[in-house]
Formats: sequence, C-alpha cells, structure tokens
Amino acid sequence: MTDLTPLWTSAEIEAATGGRAARSFDVQGISIDTRTLQPGDLFVALKDARDGHEFVAQALQKGAAGAMVSYRPEALAADAPLLVVPDVLAALTALGAAGRARLAPDARVIAVTGSVGKTSTKEMLRAAFEAQGALHAAEASYNNHWGVPLTLARMPAATRIAVLEIGMNHPGEIAPLARLARPHLALITTVAPAHMEAFAAIGGLEAIAREKAAILDGLEPSGIAVLPADLEVTPILTSVASLAGVTTLMFGSHAQADYRLADVQVTDSATIARAHAPALPGEEGGAGGPTGRDLLFKLSTPGRHFAANALAVLAASDALGFDPTITVTDLGRWAPPSGRGRRETILLDPVEGLEFGLIDDAFNANPASMAAALDLLAACAPTHGIGRLLTGRRIAILGDMLELGPEETALHAAIATHPALAQVALVHCVGPRMRALHTALPRNRRGHWVERAEDLAAMAPALVDAGDILLVKGSKGIRVSLVVDALRKLGQPTAGRTEGT
Repeated sequence: MTDLTPLWTSAEIEAATGGRAARSFDVQGISIDTRTLQPGDLFVALKDARDGHEFVAQALQKGAAGAMVSYRPEALAADAPLLVVPDVLAALTALGAAGRARLAPDARVIAVTGSVGKTSTKEMLRAAFEAQGALHAAEASYNNHWGVPLTLARMPAATRIAVLEIGMNHPGEIAPLARLARPHLALITTVAPAHMEAFAAIGGLEAIAREKAAILDGLEPSGIAVLPADLEVTPILTSVASLAGVTTLMFGSHAQADYRLADVQVTDSATIARAHAPALPGEEGGAGGPTGRDLLFKLSTPGRHFAANALAVLAASDALGFDPTITVTDLGRWAPPSGRGRRETILLDPVEGLEFGLIDDAFNANPASMAAALDLLAACAPTHGIGRLLTGRRIAILGDMLELGPEETALHAAIATHPALAQVALVHCVGPRMRALHTALPRNRRGHWVERAEDLAAMAPALVDAGDILLVKGSKGIRVSLVVDALRKLGQPTAGRTEGT
C-alpha cells in the first residue's frame, strides 16, 4: 500500500519558515530543479546560475503541489499555490532544521566529511545500514549550503537512520552545516590537499584539517567521532575531538587505531581485508582474544582506499549498535556511484566478444584521490590476445586537478613519480595544468596532451583497443566526463558486467 502521508503540509512549512501560503496544499517531495521535479513536489525557487523564480510556472505545469518563492513571478494564476518567504535559501535552511527537529529520539544521524571519499563513504553507509531501519541519505553530492538543508527538508519524519554529506570549498563552511545537521556520529574520511587555493594563506593542510574537524561542532551530546589514524594531521583532529569531549574511534593502519587494517588484498574484481577491532559488548572473551576481535570483510570492487573507508563504516556500525553481520554482508554489495570510480565493461563486438574496461572517476580529483585511482588502475588486469595490438594495456586519461593553489604545477608534475605509473602503458593529459605532468612523463608513456576534453573525446576511437582498461580521472570542471561518454559510445556496457570499483 502506498503511504499517502505528506512530507509536509503548507501549514507546517509556514510554521517552519515564517512564510505565508496563498492556499493550503500538501507536498510529497521537494525539488529545486524542474528537470527532475515529480508531481506533488514543493518547488523551491533558489537563486544560483539562474533565478528559480523563472521556472515556477513550468514547475506548476509539471504538477508541483506548491512553490516556495520570495516574490510572485509574472503570468501566474491568481490562485497559484505559492508560499512566500523573505529569503528562499534561508527558508529552505529553516525547513531543514525543522526536518531534523521532528525526528524521533531514537533516530540516528550520521554526517560524513573529508577531502576524499565523502560521497563513496556516504553510499557505503547507505548500503550497509538501509536494511537496519528506515534510512534517508543525501542524493549525489548534496553537501553544501543548499544541499544539506535540502537533504534534511526531504527527510521523512519516520526516518530512523539519516546519512548526510558535508563538504566545503572555503573556510567556515562546515561548522554551520554540522550544527544544522546535529549528527550523533561524525565521520572524517581523510584530510588531503584539496581546495588548497582557499587555504594556502591560512595554514594549508593544517587549516584544512581544522575545517574538517569543525564537523564535530554540531555533534549531539554523547556524540561519537570516527577519525582517520594515519595522517600527519591526525593530532589536529584528535585534539579538536578531545576539547569537544566526544568519544573518538580511530581507523586505519596505524598501530594505535581502534579499528586497524592488518592486511588488504586487491584483486581485479574485489578487495578483501582483515582488520582488528574492539570486542563488542558481551564478547570480550570471543574471537580475537580478550582485547578485541578480528574482522574479515570483502568488497565487490578493487581499491585499497575503499577498504579504509569500509573499515570506518564498520566502526560507525559498532558505535551505533547496528547488527555487525548485516553490516558486513550488505557492505559487500556496495558499488561506487557513477563518476566516482565505477568500473564498466564496454562491449565492442558481441560476435567476437571484443571488449575493454573503463574506470569512470571523472567527478573529482586532487593529489590523494589521483594516487588512489592510479593504484586501482595498476591492480586491474588488461586482457591479452583479443585486440589489434594483441597486448592489453592500462591507459590513464587524466584531467586537471583544480583549486590546488600556488603549488598546482608541482603537484601535477609529481604524478609522474607515482609508483603505479610503472604499470601504465600510456597517459593522456587534459587541461593546462596537466601539461606539467605530460612534460614530466617518460617519453614511452607520454600520450596526447589537449587543452580541452572535447578534443580528446573526438579521438576516442583511436584511444582504445580491445583488451585495454582505461582510467578517466579529473576534476569536474575540466569535463573529462565527455571522454567517458565518448568511450561508452564506442560500444555498449555489457549486461551484468558493470562493476563497482
């Protein structure tokens, strides 16, 4: 039976935002984009690249139950279901706060941040916990000043597990969003030189660590922090946690980590990890001895960095009292989202069985995630004897890493020294910053350099042979996703063969 309970009534939205509805209405969802709006949604007319008020009429024509606006757009019917507020973004934030406030006392809110792996870890948490209670999680990378309020505002009152992602581009962005989310558990994946352009003048990596640690500002009383143990800036994170008086669980390979990776085996299609963890309540004498227990878990995708994030998810599961068996089992089925390291097999010729592998990691890039992606490519085995060249190759297509600040040229050139490149036959470079890498590469690994992704996408048929495996990696703004699209169009993804990586 379909649940017809409204997400919000107009009266509830009025009470939360201080706005005034022209007439009563109920909404089943919330949308900020007419392209994805569903009948029954509340359309929120945010101002960004375009003013959302320009699309109110279209939203109502598509079946929006109402529209939140700061002024009445022209050419609307006199009885249009508008809810007028002084400021639309402030009203959405207030509605998000109301969404958080109406959760039951036994509900649990988890917030994730980090320089690398936020979205993948958020999706791991979703996969691991969705069978353990009514779960609501952020869509895509909705982690900024409108994404977090939107996620909270979309959250049904019956939610028992909420998983939020909190990001930043500049100092001072995380703490307000954390205070809005009021998580019971905050998880920091890692701290790396991402968005250095905004932090170089105020302390660089240490400043980024302090900004990430600001997620602890919003923790509920008796909140829990899950923190990486292996970083140069780990003492900054633990110091903030100590001053905040929160319970801290450390994960990683460091000997002092509460959840310690002992061994990680990466194959072409999976990651198998062993770890040591604290004993569960009542299990002090069980497996692992009196001081803890041994964990064995498997991910159906290769990547050592995924093992570390999965271990953080296991720590969160224990801390929140979730079923460890269900967590491990469901975590094993997780696959990364598109553009975040998802692996696909593209069929070129169904008769001959000719195909190549594609790793789509085109959404984001910084030095840490670039290194992890190259490690992943090195762990994947090409297929020999089926292509024109008869020897399958590992090929990297790398786009600019943006917002790295004054050291960006050196950071791009340094990729040439990464050990995994010894397993890569050819590197194609996209963007003005990647010219530094192209110049630093050995001549036998130096592929094309182009300034625009469109130029390399046009060369797609010449970039790949059957048996190859290609990594496409770069910051979203350099648009190497166009190369991914062009490579996909050379064939078709093989049914049942799209793999998470």
